[in-house]
Amino acid sequence: MHAREWLGLRPTHNPNRWILPVTDGVATRGKFLFGGCGLGAAVAAMEQATDRPCIWATAQYLSYAMVDDVVDVDVTVAVEGRATTQARAVAKVREREILTVNGALGSKEHPAAGQYLEAPEVPGPQDCPERPLREEDERSIMTRLDIRLAKGQQWDDLEGNPVTDGHSALWVRLPVPGGVGATADPAEADRAGIEVSAAALAILGDYVPFGISQSQGRWWPSNSLDNTIRIVRLVPTDWVLVDVRVEGIANGFGHGTVYLWATDGTLLATASQSALIRNSRP
Repeated sequence: MHAREWLGLRPTHNPNRWILPVTDGVATRGKFLFGGCGLGAAVAAMEQATDRPCIWATAQYLSYAMVDDVVDVDVTVAVEGRATTQARAVAKVREREILTVNGALGSKEHPAAGQYLEAPEVPGPQDCPERPLREEDERSIMTRLDIRLAKGQQWDDLEGNPVTDGHSALWVRLPVPGGVGATADPAEADRAGIEVSAAALAILGDYVPFGISQSQGRWWPSNSLDNTIRIVRLVPTDWVLVDVRVEGIANGFGHGTVYLWATDGTLLATASQSALIRNSRP
């Protein structure tokens, strides 16, 4: 299954327009569209419209789409060259703009190659504890993800126990649910997960807010202002290591980078974000 199907993204008669119904399965606990799902849907739409793979894409989050809303994703091809296409996607609920995404897409054969970073040394997913939901009856994207805590604190241990170097990590995979957009029972999911793609990695890149709370030893709800995904190399992997580095927090905003690793140590992509930090909650 491709991420666009996992998200519930649907084509229309217009090849440059897609629709995304906002269900519990792509929303936060607060019942609004999860930012990574918005960027992932825009990336998938741009790839389909241009027939080229994503190189990078950056989203500016402008407003909220709530559960039961239907988001229109309109793609505009700004410049199309031999190797790259520059495009943008605008997501709206009726006439209200939710997010704007700019990106570049393309690929070419070239001998230059290299990876100059190494994945952090953490236990494998099979040796890491599951990260439980905050509420037993929760219905959100988190109920569709298989998450293992590789570095950081569980919910019950977070208060007063900051990750002092700003570095936290999760192993995550996106199992194929029994029904798109529904809350999935992990016991009934296809444990192989969905296909590794730019859209799938865009979903997983939205974890700087997690890192902010880990770095403070306290749950500070945060709203993403932006998210940029840069695709390095796509290789098959069941699990993705979401390696979060919070670089700084000041004046009510946090900034960080997420490195996305395959189980064999391949750097799949990087993501960066700034987030508005809300009042803390128990």
